[in-house]
Amino acid sequence: MYLMQRPIISESIINTNTKMNTIKKFLSLIVITMFVFTACNKDKEDVNTDSKSVQQLTVDQNNVIQSSDDVMNDMDRIVSTNTLKSTQWIPCNATLDSVVNAGDTIIYYVTYHGLNCNNKIERYGNVIVKKPVNTYWIQAGATMSVQMIDLEITRVATGKMLIINGKKVFENVSGGHIALLGSVYTSIVHRTSGYLNATFEDNTTRTWFIARQKVFTGVLGDLIMTVDGFGVDSGYENLSVWGTNRQGEAFFTNISQSIVFKEACNFNPVSGIQEHTLPAVNKSASITYGYDASQQLITNGDCPTHYRIDFQHGTYSGTLYLPL
Repeated sequence: MYLMQRPIISESIINTNTKMNTIKKFLSLIVITMFVFTACNKDKEDVNTDSKSVQQLTVDQNNVIQSSDDVMNDMDRIVSTNTLKSTQWIPCNATLDSVVNAGDTIIYYVTYHGLNCNNKIERYGNVIVKKPVNTYWIQAGATMSVQMIDLEITRVATGKMLIINGKKVFENVSGGHIALLGSVYTSIVHRTSGYLNATFEDNTTRTWFIARQKVFTGVLGDLIMTVDGFGVDSGYENLSVWGTNRQGEAFFTNISQSIVFKEACNFNPVSGIQEHTLPAVNKSASITYGYDASQQLITNGDCPTHYRIDFQHGTYSGTLYLPL
C-alpha cells in the first residue's frame, strides 16, 4: 500500500511570496502617499499663489489711494487760502508756482520736489487744480478738479516707487473746512470721483476708477475719517475702487462696512470691511481692519497693527493676518 506523499513546499518559497506581497503593498502605499503629498503641495501652491495675488492687490490699492488722498488733502488746504501770500498751508517741499484767472476758472499750479512733512514719502511731479471763480471751497456743493501729472511717489520705508497720472473731481458736499471742526462744524463731508493711472515699480501700468465719500468728525489734531464707496459698475454697488490688478484681472472693490481712520493712529484704518471681487477668475477676498499682533480683534480703542484677509479662489480658501 502506497501512501500519497504530500508535496513539500519550500519554506524559502513561502518567505519569498510573503516578501513580494509586502513589497507590493509598500510600493502601493508609496504611490498613494506621493499622490496625496503632490495634491496637497499643489493645493498649498495654489493657495499661496492666490494669497500673494490678493495681498498685492490690497497693498497696491492702499498705496495708490493713500497717495492720491494725501494730494487731495494738500490741495484742500491750498485752495482754501486763495492766495500766493498765504504759505502756511503749502506742504513741505512743494511750491505754489502760480494762480491764474482764466475766464470763469481759477487755476492753481503746484510742484512737489522732495520729502513730505513727516519724512515718510518723497514726491516729485506736478498738480493742476481748477475751480470756478466766485465759488469758495467752504461753500456747500463747491467743487474743484485735481489733475496729477507724472507724480512720482517713493515710500522711504520700502524704497518702492509709484507714478500717478489722473484726474479727480473733489466735492465739498457739506460745506465748511476741516480746520473748523469742533467749533463751527460737527462733521465735514467730501466726495472724490475720477480715474488714476498707476505705474508700479515693476513697470506694470493700470487704470483704476474711484468713487469715495469721506466724513470727517472730531477736532483738528484728533480727527476721525469714515470712508464709504458710492460707485456703480457692472451690477456692483457701493464701489470705492474698480479696474484691473497687476495680472490684468478685472476687480471690483466695495465697502460693506464703513472703514474708519483715526488721526491718533497715524490715519491707519482701525475698523471696517471691504470686499474684492474678481469675477472672471472666480476669486474674492474680504479685508477686515482692526486687529492686533496676536490676531485678535481690538475692542478697547487701541490702535490696530494688523488687518485680516479671508480669500477664496474656486474651492481654495484661506485666512491671512498682515501688518498695516
